[in-house]
Amino acid sequence: MCNNNEDCRCIADILNTINILQNNAECSESCLDTCDRGFLGSTTSSAFLNTRPIMLYTCCGNGTPWSMPVEKEDVTCGDVGVTCSNVFRVEKVDGCCCTFRVLARNPEAKEKCTPYVATNSFFTMNLNCCCAIRCLNDTFVDCI
Repeated sequence: MCNNNEDCRCIADILNTINILQNNAECSESCLDTCDRGFLGSTTSSAFLNTRPIMLYTCCGNGTPWSMPVEKEDVTCGDVGVTCSNVFRVEKVDGCCCTFRVLARNPEAKEKCTPYVATNSFFTMNLNCCCAIRCLNDTFVDCI
């Protein structure tokens, strides 16, 4: 699948499903606890969940999740003082391109029970470069 410009549908279809679920935040079907599960949360009656956080793996990443800065400045992960995250929220899917919002760890996670906060940092990825996604537990992310 790496660098194959012909077919990115597998991952694109799953990310599109996640995007639709996040936009609707409700569904009445049930299935396995997979990335393309038809509802947010552990049951169809879960309320107040609006995000299915994901991690991305690229073809040449050697099993290391893709990482992006949590700020919009022109910085690179690995630079001194730069905070990066490998957890993202699907914002838009357009064919083989997907726009993601970078999610940051919530420093008040224990008090608020929300593990991530939204950042104003976005990036778009050609899904032909993505060979795997990992879905994390559905959650509520404030300021989406």
